[in-house]
Amino acid sequence: MGTLDGKHAMVTGGGTGIGLAIAQALVAEGAQVTITGRRLTVLEDVASDGMHPLAMDVADEGQVAAGIDAAVAARGPIQICVANAGIAEGRKLHKTDTELWRRIMAINLDGCFFTIRESLRSMLDTDWGRVIAISSIAGLRGAPGAGAYAASKHGVIGMIRSFSEDFMGAPYTFNSICPGYVDTPIVSRNTDAIAARAGVSADEARDIMVQQNRHKKLITPEEVAAAALWLCNPLSESTNGTEVRIAGGQV
Repeated sequence: MGTLDGKHAMVTGGGTGIGLAIAQALVAEGAQVTITGRRLTVLEDVASDGMHPLAMDVADEGQVAAGIDAAVAARGPIQICVANAGIAEGRKLHKTDTELWRRIMAINLDGCFFTIRESLRSMLDTDWGRVIAISSIAGLRGAPGAGAYAASKHGVIGMIRSFSEDFMGAPYTFNSICPGYVDTPIVSRNTDAIAARAGVSADEARDIMVQQNRHKKLITPEEVAAAALWLCNPLSESTNGTEVRIAGGQV
């Protein structure tokens, strides 16, 4: 028997990296997990027993509403919502055009909002729920060349703090997880971008990111998943409206 038997979880961006690790951890505790992403084939390739792929672009309000409605109809109310889908792209201020700014906000901030709002519609019909947003250490501090990304992740933290106040005393908690650099495909893509921009090797570019973590190594997706699983534990009900920092040391 798992601690989450009978619970329906929604994990956006569940096909790779942090989202996949969280989905696998939730399934291991007995949850039925709807995993979403823009590419159905990616989701289908990684889905194991207890994981249910759903193609959904979190930046599209209509897709989110329809997708979550379908998931609820198939597996019941969503009691664990993990708003994980996001993108990480960086440019200095004078090179940040409106298209990039809007795209990052649409996915990282709007997408998080749509996911939580639509999931909550069914959660409120139950007597227990957990909402977890994957923010970032960049949501707690600035970073060079990451104005749009940091702004979106600061926004996520502000939303979560406010939503926890909306439902204070109710059987639902709202928390965010703020990882440093995690060993995921996003880091791999950023390695190439940094190498090209800075004129350094791929190894040197990767080391630039590694050095940003206080313990000087990349965080594993499983470490983030363990934090999410703890927030879903029945004994975590007093952890609400806060940020779990995973950065290898003080930020």
